[in-house]
Amino acid sequence: MDALEMTLLYDYYGELLTDRQRMCFDLYHNQDYSLSEIAQELQVSRQGVYDNLSRAEALLKNMEEKTGCVHRDLKNRKVMRAIVSAAKELERQSDSQVKALAQTILDAARLLEE
Repeated sequence: MDALEMTLLYDYYGELLTDRQRMCFDLYHNQDYSLSEIAQELQVSRQGVYDNLSRAEALLKNMEEKTGCVHRDLKNRKVMRAIVSAAKELERQSDSQVKALAQTILDAARLLEE
């Protein structure tokens, strides 16, 4: 799993981690610290950092396997882009009713994105 996917998992399920796991995760994935730098920062062993990260990543992956929230959100975003694209294409038509419907679709899409 790449860093972007791990960050998305953290955004969804990070509150389920312990404070120490969140700190290790943030320093490693978001601030690009090495295991040694994190160990020094937190005054724990490098193995302790590795164990915390491993447990945190496993928990995040497990939650995604059970709930599928990230997968569903990414799928919804892709579908929303397709809807917006189609509505913009309709908006270019000369028929005023089609343009009005396209605007209604775009307005609804904006509300969903908020």
